[in-house]
Amino acid sequence: MKEIIHATGLVKRYGEVVALDGLDLSVREGTIVALLGPNGAGKTTAVSVLTTLIEPDEGTATVAGIDVLSDPAEVRKLIGLSGQYAAVDRDLTGFENLDMIGRLYHLGRKKARSRARELLDRFDLADAADRPVKTYSGGMRRRLDLAGALVAESPVLFLDEPTTGLDLISRRELWRLIRTLVDQGATLLLTTQYLEEADRLADDVLVIDKGKTIAHGTVDDLKDMVGGERIEIKVTDRDDLAAAHEILENAAVGDLQGDERSRTVVAPVSGGTRELGEVLEAFESHRVRISEVVLRRPTLDDVFLALTGASAESSEETPAPAKPGRRGRGSR
Repeated sequence: MKEIIHATGLVKRYGEVVALDGLDLSVREGTIVALLGPNGAGKTTAVSVLTTLIEPDEGTATVAGIDVLSDPAEVRKLIGLSGQYAAVDRDLTGFENLDMIGRLYHLGRKKARSRARELLDRFDLADAADRPVKTYSGGMRRRLDLAGALVAESPVLFLDEPTTGLDLISRRELWRLIRTLVDQGATLLLTTQYLEEADRLADDVLVIDKGKTIAHGTVDDLKDMVGGERIEIKVTDRDDLAAAHEILENAAVGDLQGDERSRTVVAPVSGGTRELGEVLEAFESHRVRISEVVLRRPTLDDVFLALTGASAESSEETPAPAKPGRRGRGSR
């Protein structure tokens, strides 16, 4: 399977702030790669470089073998971009938005209109095609924005936080659509703040922190990196958290994670069900009441915390500034 997106040693500075610090990445054709990192890690900046919105200070990047610096116009012919916020005109109808995008791609009047109707039907927006977008729900606007990224049938798609702000039902519907795109031959690089999204969609995950690649592999590869299982216990009384920490410290093979608000303590263990039995006996002997207990495999959040020291459930990254005169999708 050939490489479709490649970057080596990308550096981008904004004054004293280093947004990218030697970032390397690779995306194989026909796959979904999720770009994960804590707030400010450089995810949106990386996407902005790869989609020719900004130029790196150092390093090289290619899309389908075309250099993003020396031939950005050719790169833009091959890509679609859906940003963190739906880039649609709220005063136009759904059909008018997609028709306009098709005209900007020089598809011609007949082809643009046909493509617009096709995508509206595909994204379950046909019934709302002639309504102003300002009457759409958030999920509908995001689907329309994603449809806009597909107007030119670009083989490479960049989705920056594609489901931010959507409810779980809308997110899952968009996941289905995204997976369908790859099944039909597209290549996707997406950034996300939802670990479940990466877990369900991504063939590979790239974890970045402070602008550098710190891990790259399949979801299972990354979970195997932190190893073992986790005992997750929620105590009934918040005053028992200190005792819970002390009990679990004796069983843990690594650092504990605690959340006072949810009254939860998580401990990495090596003994599985045997260790769990001993822990429960200790809680009983200390008369610490438990409302919930789970023995589970590591999650991506465990991986995230182990690699970056931060939880992945952080706020959205501030988008990198674009060059004046450039739009966020293809050659528009």
